[in-house]
Amino acid sequence: MKFIAQSAVAGVAVLALAACGGATPATESSAEDTTPTSSSTLTVVTHESFSLPDELKAKFAADSGLEVTYVQPGDAGTLVNQLVLTKDSPLGDVVFGIDNTYASRAAKEGVLVDYDPELPEDAAQYDAEGLTPIDFGDVCINADKKWFAEQGVAVPTTLDDLVKPEYADLLVVTNPASSSPGLAFLLATIGEKGDGWLDYWAQLKANGVKVASGWTEAYYTDFSGADGAGPRPLVLSYATSPAYTVDGDESTTEALLETCFRQVEYAGVLAGAQNEEGARAFIDFLLSPEVQEVFPTEMYMYPALTETTLPEEWAKFAPLAPSPVEVAPDEIDANREEWIRDWTEAMG
Repeated sequence: MKFIAQSAVAGVAVLALAACGGATPATESSAEDTTPTSSSTLTVVTHESFSLPDELKAKFAADSGLEVTYVQPGDAGTLVNQLVLTKDSPLGDVVFGIDNTYASRAAKEGVLVDYDPELPEDAAQYDAEGLTPIDFGDVCINADKKWFAEQGVAVPTTLDDLVKPEYADLLVVTNPASSSPGLAFLLATIGEKGDGWLDYWAQLKANGVKVASGWTEAYYTDFSGADGAGPRPLVLSYATSPAYTVDGDESTTEALLETCFRQVEYAGVLAGAQNEEGARAFIDFLLSPEVQEVFPTEMYMYPALTETTLPEEWAKFAPLAPSPVEVAPDEIDANREEWIRDWTEAMG
């Protein structure tokens, strides 16, 4: 997807006027009410995995003249929960890291106001109310190839393989109630298994699956392929992760591309922001070529600007899934909370 970053526009004006009542003529006072708020400071709320080079952060601060603070309350799931809990006294001005598994909740809870940068005609659409797509990637099971080679066990390839006896006690995933990759994987099982998804999770539980609270814990503590310290050679991560475990001409890990769910990460202006102008400028900044080109190395995600040059090793070690499992956004919206409750009860 190719996006063009533009200067802030008064896109919230229509909503603000509508809230005042369509029959009321615009007055000088109501016109003033539609002016985006501004301040000398900007607070960016994001997830724990957010990472940009210090020089880019400094450049944005210098170019904008803003004093910028970054608040990272936890995983993307925790991020959305905190935004909802604090919506009457928002944590900041702009959010990055709401993904397509939680986007509808953020919109319904009223934590966002609209900002829609103009997109070129050739841009692929990852639509979400009040949000702008920034990056995307596939959440997939990853395998430690070295471990499987040493043990003489074939690397699994499908979701069905994961419940076979030879893979007992080898898999760690993350909790869908607190982790966006965890919710993405839950949706992959729902999309693949339909009404039988709970039965599938019962099989995973019987086969010794471990559930970690978040990606960092699962990948760097439980997984054997990250630094060799963990006991489990199968982990929920991303299709891009093997590009960061390259040893010589090969990667020591691989993504199981038949287990993937496509994740899209968004940015948005928070309702009640003290600096809406700065929030819009930060979203434009995230869509700038200089920022987009560091997403692969800093965030392990594909940039929204599809003409961005990718690291050379991504072609070999970080391909996107050709056919990721899909669940319709309206189905996610209607059932997400019930699915999480049912999963929690079944896995508790």
